[in-house]
Amino acid sequence: MGVIALRAVIDHPELELVDLVVHSDAKAGRDAGELCGVDPVGVPATQDPAALLAGDADAVVYAAAANLRPLEAVQDMASLLRAGKNVVSCSVVPLVFPDAVDAALTEPLREAALTGGASFFTTGIDTGFANDVLPLVLSGVARSITSVRVTEMFNYATYPDPGAVYDILGFGKPPEVTPIAAAPGVFTFGWGPVLHQLATGLGVRIDNVEEQVERVATDAAFDTPTGHIAAGTIAAMRSVLTGYVDGTPTFVVDHVTRMRDDIAPDWPQPQISIPPRDLGYGAASGRGVYRVEIDGSPSVRCELELADDHDHDLGARIAGACRMVNAIPAVCAAAPGLLSALDLPLVTGAGLVRPVPGPPPDSRLF
Repeated sequence: MGVIALRAVIDHPELELVDLVVHSDAKAGRDAGELCGVDPVGVPATQDPAALLAGDADAVVYAAAANLRPLEAVQDMASLLRAGKNVVSCSVVPLVFPDAVDAALTEPLREAALTGGASFFTTGIDTGFANDVLPLVLSGVARSITSVRVTEMFNYATYPDPGAVYDILGFGKPPEVTPIAAAPGVFTFGWGPVLHQLATGLGVRIDNVEEQVERVATDAAFDTPTGHIAAGTIAAMRSVLTGYVDGTPTFVVDHVTRMRDDIAPDWPQPQISIPPRDLGYGAASGRGVYRVEIDGSPSVRCELELADDHDHDLGARIAGACRMVNAIPAVCAAAPGLLSALDLPLVTGAGLVRPVPGPPPDSRLF
C-alpha cells in the first residue's frame, strides 16, 4: 500500500512529495521514484523521521504494516500529529470510525491531534470506501431501509504479503491451527467499527454484534504466485459480522477470502466482467468484487469491480491507496481531531483527468 500511495503522490499534479521515511535497509538511500517504478524525483528515502517531523510537510501518508503492531503504529502517528502534520492512513483498520474504537487506540491520537492542530483520517485497507462510503451513498436513493449487507469476495492468490496471507490469515495451515485472523473477536475488532459507522450514518444505533468465522480446507494441493497450498490445509475463510438494531439483524459485513476461485463454491461468488490475467502454470490472477445489497424500497444491489492489468486484487489495493491520497486536501482543510468518512466532503479524483487521444473507450476491449 505504501508503494502504491507513493506513486499516487508523485503522479498527482496538485501534490508535492517532500520526504520519504522507510523501514527496511534495502530501501534506505534510494530515490522515491525508483522505489515505485518511475523516474527519480530527487527525494531520497531515509530511516530517520527527524527531518519529516521538523519539515514543512502539510500531510503524511502513513502506510506502515500494523496488523501485528497496532499500538506502535498509533505511537508513530501520534508523533506526526503532535508535530502538526495531518495524517492519512490505511494501517490500523478499526480507526475508520474512531467513535467505535477502544480509547487505548484513539486517545493518544486525539490528544496529539489537538496539541498539534492536525487532523487524522484512516481509509481502511480493504478498499475502505467500499464497506462504508459506497453503501451510505447508495442509501441516499431509499424510501425505506430494512437491512444493509456488504460482501467482499476476493481471491488472495496474488496478494503480495506472504506474512499476511499464510501467517495472519492462516492459508496453507492445517485446520487445527487457529491463525490470528480467525481467533474469536479479531474480526469484530477490525471490522466492527464499519458496522457502527454505517449505523451512525443512517441515524440508528447497534445494540449487539455477532461474529461468525468459517474455514474450508482443500482436497487437492495447488500452487499460487506467493506459495504452495498443500492438500488438507486451509484454502478459504469466511468472516461475517452482523449488527443488530433493536434486536433485529440489520447491518452485515461479509468477507469471503479464497486462494483459488473454485474453493468453497457455495459461498458468495463474484460476478466479474474483467477476466483475470493468465499467470501461467494453470493459474490466474484472482477474481474479486464488492457487493452492496440494501433491502428496502427500492431494494438496491451494486457490484463494484476494480482491476489493474486484469488483477482484481491489485485494483482493489490501488483504489484503497489512492482513496487515501486523494483525501489529503479534505483532511488538511478539516478541523483538528479524529475524522471518519462521515466528517469529510465527497472525495473525488480532482486533477487526475488526463484524456487520451483516440476513439471513445469500448468496454468490449476487456
